[in-house]
Amino acid sequence: MKLLYSSNNKVCSLSEAVSTYVHSSDHMAFGGFTTGRKPLAAVCEILRQGQTDLIGEGGPAGSDWDMLIGAGRVKAYINCYTANPRFSNVSRRFRAAIQEGSILFEDYSQDAQMTMFHAAAMGLPYVPVRMMLGSGMEKEWGLCEEERKKIDKLPNQKFLIQQNPFIPEEKLLLLPVPRLDTAIIHAQIASPDGTCRLLSDPFQDVDLAFAAKNTIVTCEELVSNEWIRREPEKNTIPGITVSAVVHLPYGGHPSQVYGYYDFDKEFYLEYDRAGKSDEAFQQFLKEWVYGVKNHAEYLEKLGVNRLLRLKNVPGYGFHVSDETIAEEESK
Repeated sequence: MKLLYSSNNKVCSLSEAVSTYVHSSDHMAFGGFTTGRKPLAAVCEILRQGQTDLIGEGGPAGSDWDMLIGAGRVKAYINCYTANPRFSNVSRRFRAAIQEGSILFEDYSQDAQMTMFHAAAMGLPYVPVRMMLGSGMEKEWGLCEEERKKIDKLPNQKFLIQQNPFIPEEKLLLLPVPRLDTAIIHAQIASPDGTCRLLSDPFQDVDLAFAAKNTIVTCEELVSNEWIRREPEKNTIPGITVSAVVHLPYGGHPSQVYGYYDFDKEFYLEYDRAGKSDEAFQQFLKEWVYGVKNHAEYLEKLGVNRLLRLKNVPGYGFHVSDETIAEEESK
């Protein structure tokens, strides 16, 4: 099969997109926020294809990077937060890797990480900030300079501190800017030319699309280029930043995708239980990742009734019970 590279048609299969744009040792980032609009079907495809030694730029991560870390696919991890809130306050395989010292790790504050993504989108070489000054994140480095020098896709230093050239008595902290090879984003709506419409909070996804050399977009709905241009003010990511578009309903499961479906509580609880030991986690991957050939088989395994129970209720954005709707309408 062949990828369609024309500016008006970037549609391809998930397998093609991942094999073309994700390589071992790539510096990568994923869109979404913890349990919200995460490109988890794409993460599973990376696991099935075998790419490894990834440099992860986590941002507000959840089971996306936690799965890759637990599977031993991540060489170095830059992060501000990794959790599935309400289910795992700190993702278990990520925590185990830190405790065991089996992963190279650096910690930034969330506002610093978001600023670094934005600077990358703007093409800046670094970004001066005041945040983190005087905190433990300034004083303690997870990755020493010697280790950083061994990885050409990481800066040699966590940051630099210098005087403000315009106000000499003021100190500034200079943050490095990630040079992303690939970003993967799950969108509600996309067109063949790569234009995306993200409903509700876009999180850091627009910056990631501009920052990365290649951006893969998976989407709940694939619409025509003509249709998505009728209301351009509603569009979020321009097609010029996107390399591949994959039509992938429920491509964010088990995370929630606003306007389409809620998070799968039972699945997240099962994931949390599996994360308590490496043996249980590997069995989880065997069942839900390696044990299915592709995303279609994954959905078949979940079953239509389970997916329907997660379906969005118009006017609420996510799933709510019939009883909740009746109670709200009676007020």
